[in-house]
Amino acid sequence: MHAMQYEITLPADYDMGVIRHRVATRGHLLDGFAGLGLKAYLVRERSAGAPVNQYAPFYLWAAPEGMNAFLWGPGFQGIVDDFGRPEVRHWAGAAYGEGPAAGAVPRYAVRRREPIGEGERPADAVGRAVEAHGRLLREDGLVAAAVAVDPRHWELLAFALWAGPAPEGAGDVFRVLRLSQPGRAALRRGRHWD
Repeated sequence: MHAMQYEITLPADYDMGVIRHRVATRGHLLDGFAGLGLKAYLVRERSAGAPVNQYAPFYLWAAPEGMNAFLWGPGFQGIVDDFGRPEVRHWAGAAYGEGPAAGAVPRYAVRRREPIGEGERPADAVGRAVEAHGRLLREDGLVAAAVAVDPRHWELLAFALWAGPAPEGAGDVFRVLRLSQPGRAALRRGRHWD
């Protein structure tokens, strides 16, 4: 599994209805995309209390070939044509699981990124994150969650989809406009290094 996200930060007075329309009219195009586990079409809006207006889709790829096909294909080129070429963050998968609300439509997503300290053993940091992930999977309202690592910047990523309001203080909160999930069943559950 690979996690991937890019963020398009928009002006404070940007009409976010443009993004909603884009997702409503184009989101279905990835509903059958080979190699894609899931894509959450995420937004943050200043009018709803967020620090910025932002379109920030998040992907879990079941196969790296799918990620490559998307990035080098017409789907991502549409983003580049309309908004410029964003920085694409990606992380190697460490764990994935589904919660008690796995069958529900997610309304919110929470993303938390944190550095692995200079003197900290990477295996210890990732192990702690995966243990916390295991506890999170039992939380009411949780649809699905993933843990991933960027070994270039030594950053941990925790990502969770929620059927209801996101827990307070858990990280950056996004509204989920849509979920494409053609290969969600192919995302391997549990730790990804056994």
